[in-house]
Amino acid sequence: MTTRLLRTVAAVGLLLGAAACSSSGSSNPLDASSGSSGSSGGSGSTGGKTVVVGSANFPENVLLASIYSQALKAKGVKVEEKFNIGSREVLYGQLQNGSLTVLPEYNGALLGYLDAKNTATGTEAVNAALQKALPSSLGILDSAPAEDKDSLSVTQETADKYQLKSIADLSAKAGEFAIGGPPEFKSRREQQFKDIYGLTFKEWKPTGDTTANALKDGSIQVGNVFTTDPKIVQFKLVSLADPKNLFSSQNVTPLINKAGVDATAAGALNAVSAKLDTPGLTQLMKRVSVDKEDPSAVAKDWLKSNGLG
Repeated sequence: MTTRLLRTVAAVGLLLGAAACSSSGSSNPLDASSGSSGSSGGSGSTGGKTVVVGSANFPENVLLASIYSQALKAKGVKVEEKFNIGSREVLYGQLQNGSLTVLPEYNGALLGYLDAKNTATGTEAVNAALQKALPSSLGILDSAPAEDKDSLSVTQETADKYQLKSIADLSAKAGEFAIGGPPEFKSRREQQFKDIYGLTFKEWKPTGDTTANALKDGSIQVGNVFTTDPKIVQFKLVSLADPKNLFSSQNVTPLINKAGVDATAAGALNAVSAKLDTPGLTQLMKRVSVDKEDPSAVAKDWLKSNGLG
C-alpha cells in the first residue's frame, strides 16, 4: 500500500491497496467529498449517447479527467463533465449506477479497494486481477505507462555521485543514508526494504509533506516522494527504478461503465493512455499545481502536442 492512501483508508473506513495518490498542492485523493461542477461539449457521435466523465476531488485527477473529456470530444463524442466529486467510495457507486461513464483511476489502488487481500504488484498482474474483481457492468481500458505511486527518490547530485538508477543500487550506501517519508513509512516499509532489496538505512526521519524539501536541503539522502509530485521537476530529483515491484503498480487507467462506452470512445481513451507517461504527467502537474494554470488549458495543450486534440 502507498502511504497516502493508507491515511485515506482510515478516513473512509476502507481497506485500500496501493495509493491513488495526490500531488503537491492537492487534497487527499479519496478523502472528503465536495461539490461537482459540470459542463458538456462535443458534437455527438456514437448513437447519440452522452459519455459522462467524472473525477475525484484533487488536481491530478481533474487534469486527467479533462484530458479524457477533450480527447473524446475531439472524436465527436458527446461529453458531460462532472469533476471534483469526491472519494472513490462515492465515485465507484456512481459509475455502477450509470451516473458516470468514465473515470480516471489508478489500477493498484482500485484493486485494493475491490480486493484488499490481493497481492498483485506488476501492471499486467494488477489489471488481470482487476478484470476478475470488477462486476460485469464495469471494465478497464488500456493502462497508461504514467504512474502516480510511491518511490524512493534522491537528488541528481546523489544519483550521479553514487551511480544510482534503481533501489537495488542503494545496497552499498544505505547504511550511510538517512531516509525520509511520512511518519508511518518506517513501520510499513522497513522490513520490506530488508527482505526485498537487502537495505538497512542509517536513520529514518518523519519528513511527511516536506520530504522533497528535506532531500534538497540535504537533511536526508533518500526520500519517499510520489512520482508525479511537481517538486521532482522543481528540485531535479531522481526517482529510482523499482525492478522488484516493492511498490505496487499505480498506472493511470480508464475505469468505464461498459454500456456507455463504444468503440469510438474506447479508442480515444486508449490513444490517451498510449501517450501518457510519468515524466509527462509530472510536467503537466507542475503547470497545474505550481504554475497555477487551468487544468483544462493544460489538458488541451497536451492533447494538441500529442496529435489527439
